[in-house]
Amino acid sequence: MSANNLENLVKTAMEKIHEMVDCQTIVGNPITVNETTTIIPVSKVSCGFASGGSDLPTSSSKDCFGGGSGAGITISPIAFIAVTENEVKLLQLSMNAPKENAAINMLPEIIDKVTAYLQKKKEEKAE
Repeated sequence: MSANNLENLVKTAMEKIHEMVDCQTIVGNPITVNETTTIIPVSKVSCGFASGGSDLPTSSSKDCFGGGSGAGITISPIAFIAVTENEVKLLQLSMNAPKENAAINMLPEIIDKVTAYLQKKKEEKAE
């Protein structure tokens, strides 16, 4: 098999994939909503790649190479990161998100509520 032909085939396919997907595909460019709020999109990127080739039997002395390559890419938006003056929140889009993720996302809000409750109780005792 002509290694150079297969190498060129793979190189070309990888260059085309690189043109389509970069790090900004996963964590997108920030979108400024107003002076205090910025939203950053987050996506899930899945890709597959395959290539192969072979020298074909021929009666001539000239190389006869046959090969091919292919790739598939799926890009799914999964969340937004909302940044405001006072907080950063992860807003998930998936309704089927694991419960553990939902609990982790709610944790800062729960801590704030418990802290406020305890502070209120402490102030009531001090009076």
